[in-house]
Amino acid sequence: MTSTLRPAHVTEAVKRPGRWLALSVLVLAVLLVAVDATVLGLATPYISEDLHPSGTQLLWIGDVYSFVIAGLLVSMGSLGDRIGRKRILLGGATAFGALSVLGAYATTPELMILARALLGVAGATLMPATLALIRNIFHDARERSLAVGIWGATASAGTAVGPIVGGFLLEHFWWGSVFLINLPVMAVLVLVGIRTLPESRNPRPGPWDLSSVLLSLVGMIALVYAVKEAATHGVDGTSLGTGLLGAAALYGFVRRQLTMPVPLLDMRLFRRRGFSGAVLADLLTVLGMSGLVFFLSQYLQLVQGRRPFEAGLAELPAAVGAVTAGLVAGRAARRFSVRAVVSGGLAAVGVALAALTALGGSTGYPVLGAALLVVGVGAGFSFTVTADVILSSVPKDQAGAASAVSETAYELGAALGIALLGSVVTGVYRGFTGPAGTPAGAHESLGAAVEASAHLPPHQAEALLDAARDSFVHGLHLASAAGAAVLLAASAVAWFLLRNQELDSTG
Repeated sequence: MTSTLRPAHVTEAVKRPGRWLALSVLVLAVLLVAVDATVLGLATPYISEDLHPSGTQLLWIGDVYSFVIAGLLVSMGSLGDRIGRKRILLGGATAFGALSVLGAYATTPELMILARALLGVAGATLMPATLALIRNIFHDARERSLAVGIWGATASAGTAVGPIVGGFLLEHFWWGSVFLINLPVMAVLVLVGIRTLPESRNPRPGPWDLSSVLLSLVGMIALVYAVKEAATHGVDGTSLGTGLLGAAALYGFVRRQLTMPVPLLDMRLFRRRGFSGAVLADLLTVLGMSGLVFFLSQYLQLVQGRRPFEAGLAELPAAVGAVTAGLVAGRAARRFSVRAVVSGGLAAVGVALAALTALGGSTGYPVLGAALLVVGVGAGFSFTVTADVILSSVPKDQAGAASAVSETAYELGAALGIALLGSVVTGVYRGFTGPAGTPAGAHESLGAAVEASAHLPPHQAEALLDAARDSFVHGLHLASAAGAAVLLAASAVAWFLLRNQELDSTG
C-alpha cells in the first residue's frame, strides 16, 4: 500500500501547480538586469559626449555596478534565505526601477557612478533570489534543468533586446531613455509576482550576521579596486595596501563563517569538487569575455561608424547562440557529460576570441557575426550547465546562498575583466600619436577623440580619428588575445574539476 501511494505523493510534490507561470515572473527579473547591463555599453559614447567623464571615470561607470554587486551578493542571497526570497526579489525589483530613473537623469559623471553603485545594491537581491526560487519551485531534476535553461536563455535574450531597443531609443531620444525601459518590466514583475510567486525561506536560518556582511563587502570591493588600480597605474602603495585590506577582510570572513553555528555562507560547499569547479569556470569565463563585451559597442559605433540600432542588431548572433544552447544544454550534459559540454563550450569561446584578434576597422560583418555566434553558443552551454550543477549540489534551504556564490563569481569576473582587459585597451589607446594640435582630452577615450575631431579642420580631424581608431583596435586585439588565453585555461580547469560530475536525473 505504501509503495503504491509513494509515486503519487512524489509526483504531487514535484509537479507544483503554476510553476511555469511563476518561472515567467522570475525570468522578467533576469531580463531586467540583462537589459540594464547591455544598454549601458551601447550608451557609453553618448554618456561620454554629454557628461565628459575622464577615461578612469568611464571605467568606473562601467564596473562600479559589478564592484558593489559582487560585494553584496552573498549577503543578499543569505538574507533572502532568511526573510524570504519572494520578499527580497520584489523589494529589490522596485528599488532597481526607481534607481534606474536616477541614472537616466544623472547630470555629472559622479552622479552616474553613484546611480550605478546603488543599482548594484538593488541588483544584488535579484539574481540569487531567482535561481533560489527555481530550486525551490522545480523539484524534478529534468524540469529544473529546463527551467535553468530558460532562465539563462532569457538573460541572453536580454543582451539582444537591450541593444536593439536601446539603439532605437538612442536614435530618437536622449541617452537617459535607455535606463527608463526598466520601468515597465519592473512594474509587470512586481504586480504579477505578488500573486504568482510562492514564498520560500530557510526554516532554520540563524541570525543575519552584520559583521560577516561588512567583511564580505569590504573584502570584495577592496580586492577588486586594488586589481583595477594596479592594472591602470601599476602596483603602488595605494593598490598594494587596498589589496591587503581586501585579502584580510575576506580571510576574516572565511574564519568567521567556519566558527559560526549557522554561517552566512557555508564554506563546506567549496569542498564539493563539482560546486567549486562550476564556480571557478564561471569566474574565468566572464573575466575573459568582459573586455570584449564592454568595448564591442564602441568598436561597432566609433570605429566602424554604425548607428546605435545597427550596432545593437550586429550583436544579435551572440544572444541567438546563447539562447539556443541554453535550452538544450541540460539534455546535452546528460547525453554526453557535464565536463564535455562545459569544457567544450569554453574552448569554443576561446577560439572565437582568438579569431577576433584579426579584426580591423574595415573587417566585414560575416567574420564578426560568425565569431559572436560561436561565443554565444559556447557561453550558453557552459553557463547553463554550471548553474544547474551549483543548484543541484546544495540542499534547497541553502539555494539562495549557493546561487549568490555563483552570481558573485559572475560579477567578480565581470569587474576583474573590465578592470584588467579594459585597462589594457585604455592603456594602449592612450599611447597613440595624433597630429599637431590634438587636444589632450582626446587621449582619455575614443569617444572623446571623436568629439574633439569635430572642432578641428577636416584634414587634421581625419588624421586624429585614424590614429585613435587604429590604437583602439590594437588594444582590442590584445584584450581579445588575453581573453582567449583565459577561456582556454578555463576549459582545461573545467575538464579536470568536473570529472565524473553528473546532473541529477530524478530530482
